[in-house]
Amino acid sequence: MRALTCEKFDQPEALTVQQQPDPVPGPGEVVLEVRAAGVNYPDALMVMGQYQIKPPLPFVPGAEASGVVSAVGEGVRHLQVGQRVVAFTGTGAFASHLRAPAAVVMPLPEGLPFEVAAGLPLAYGTSMHAVLDRGQLRAGETMFVLGAAGGVGLAAVMIGKAIGAKVIAGVSTGEKAQIARDHGADEVIVYSREDLRERLKTLTDGKGPNVIFDPVGGQYAEAAFRSIAWEGRYLVIGFAGGEIPKLPLNLPLLKGASLVGVFWGEYAKRDSRGNAAHLAQLAAWIGEGKVRPLVSRTYSLESAPQAMRDLLERRVTGKVVIVP
Repeated sequence: MRALTCEKFDQPEALTVQQQPDPVPGPGEVVLEVRAAGVNYPDALMVMGQYQIKPPLPFVPGAEASGVVSAVGEGVRHLQVGQRVVAFTGTGAFASHLRAPAAVVMPLPEGLPFEVAAGLPLAYGTSMHAVLDRGQLRAGETMFVLGAAGGVGLAAVMIGKAIGAKVIAGVSTGEKAQIARDHGADEVIVYSREDLRERLKTLTDGKGPNVIFDPVGGQYAEAAFRSIAWEGRYLVIGFAGGEIPKLPLNLPLLKGASLVGVFWGEYAKRDSRGNAAHLAQLAAWIGEGKVRPLVSRTYSLESAPQAMRDLLERRVTGKVVIVP
């Protein structure tokens, strides 16, 4: 098989495509012929040795993939050769074939394109867990989404609207503002050229958003938290802006607000049934047209380092995928 290989922790450009032995499934495993693999911010961090998980070297990056089952190991009953599936494995997806535990492989609904399916587990799984479980967003409430044109942020925008909430999107450019509007955002703040606190105050009649969804961190986090509603929930998703903000702890006290961590990967391990229920609900919303995942670009396996670079430098809207 062909696989994008990380031999040392370095910049994405140091990755190379190599020939490796074709994988063989062990007991409880399957092998996928990969049709598409989602590209995520943690993939790039892992390659650079900056993620909280450091795989032993050498390794193949890529956390999620869709494809067709090409081989089934002993004891696997719910999957069969030729079946269309999606898998979340943490590593190994940037390759022509992927060996995966059958427990993390799920059948795909008919009609869902491989490129769309490959981007669902991490971005949409994270956003479903964040908005529904950790944020407890309810119909009629208001959610403010930072980084709203990115993969995770855009997912949150659509999930919030599917629930029946008002969604305010925060973006850095006018182009990204239009993408957020096209996917359901009620209001948009271009925070690179607007006063974030004043606009949030105006758009919420002075009450502030009930939920703040933040996958960015960085310079806008404190201003956003200062704008939160009484008993609001601030969801810490990640730090795509590069800087981990330091918030004064008197702010949660003054607003009676909660600072809530979101770690979807650990949640999916601990509550596989809850995660499966979220993905089933997501598939239903996609079928109803309430959620319309955006795949803005596809890359070849050889150009996967460029995909990670584009993600790191925040040139990506929606999801991007590798088609090996």
